[in-house]
Amino acid sequence: MNSLVLWIIVFTALGGVLSVLAAAAYLLLPESTRTRMLSPMVSFAIGALLGASFLAILPHAFETPGVDAHHVTLTVLCGILVFFLLEKMVIWRHCHTHDCDVHGSALAAEDEAPEATEARVLDLERARDAAAGKLILIGDGIHNMVDGVLIAAAFLTDIHLGIITSIAVIAHEIPQELGDFAILLQSGYSRKRALLYNALTGLTTIIGGIVAYYSLSLANIIVPYVLAVAASSFIYIAVADLIPGLHKRPEFSATVQQIALIVLGVVVIFLAHSTLH
Repeated sequence: MNSLVLWIIVFTALGGVLSVLAAAAYLLLPESTRTRMLSPMVSFAIGALLGASFLAILPHAFETPGVDAHHVTLTVLCGILVFFLLEKMVIWRHCHTHDCDVHGSALAAEDEAPEATEARVLDLERARDAAAGKLILIGDGIHNMVDGVLIAAAFLTDIHLGIITSIAVIAHEIPQELGDFAILLQSGYSRKRALLYNALTGLTTIIGGIVAYYSLSLANIIVPYVLAVAASSFIYIAVADLIPGLHKRPEFSATVQQIALIVLGVVVIFLAHSTLH
């Protein structure tokens, strides 16, 4: 096997492994600590997702030579609409009764007992959480695959550039993967399943690197639009699924904490990307 391919495989795998180790370290904490950290980590995840979208992913898409910015933004818009439809499909699939908010009529809702209304709302919230978990896996898998393409392109230019690019990718992936892991736990995934799916999405980095090595000319053409789709998934999850959940804690102290952690998520992604890019 070509030594350059080995370099690409090793460093793309390294990014996936380190993000999984970060998630595994979270699992080593006492259950009470994990439970207490989950809500703040979701706020951090919102900042990390938005920061990754607007400060890292989309700038890469716009910087690609010959790419029309309007086509990229149109792809983002279409991606948001597609993820909206995907979430609807997951909710419909999850909601098995005909008396829920998804399938039921407004008249039926007015006549039911308060306990039934509360049960319907909880069922809808579980459906939304399940949808958010599935969407984050799709977006993360796409994002990691594109990271693999970027790492491969850098190694094909120069080995030292490839190493620096890999470090940059790993630096911004670890905090983002921790946030994604928190979202999976909130979506009802067990710790083992969340860790397994985190590992599987991390491995798509290797796939992206290998595909890019053997078809870089094609990869260069589609990368900006794949990046746009990844960004649209992160933006949709942060705005449509995660931010509404923060409004369940309207207290001033909780709001200050949420804003601080969102800003922290953005700052961590900014520093990781700008310092090591």
